[in-house]
Amino acid sequence: MGILLKGENLVPLVRIDAPMDRSAAELRALGDSVHRAMVETLGVPAEDKFQVVTGHASGVLNVTPSYLGVAHGEGMVIVQITLNQGRSIEQKKALYRRLADELHAGQGVRKEDVIVSLVEVSKENWSFGSGDAQYAP
Repeated sequence: MGILLKGENLVPLVRIDAPMDRSAAELRALGDSVHRAMVETLGVPAEDKFQVVTGHASGVLNVTPSYLGVAHGEGMVIVQITLNQGRSIEQKKALYRRLADELHAGQGVRKEDVIVSLVEVSKENWSFGSGDAQYAP
């Protein structure tokens, strides 16, 4: 499956959790980097941006120091993207690589410290206001 058309199966909601030692501007820049990666790899329209970016006090992000041969540090950034079903494995892999590259180059996050989780849902599971299910049949 190639890049999807505008309005079809796009709709990401992004949650980013990062250490509190980042300023509000740095946290916003994390979100901008994640959005840019989604635009480039998944075909998400630039105006389709819904994010919750949260900075956490030291010790609140409780992540194993090493998993699947990847050593994690104190600068862990966890990205959870809820989106409609329909992306190919190739698109997902491209997103993971692009996210790690973007956050490393732009915000100095170690690539090993970028954890990504995709939560795929069907289109009727969204409401964008007014109590309506805009994408429901």
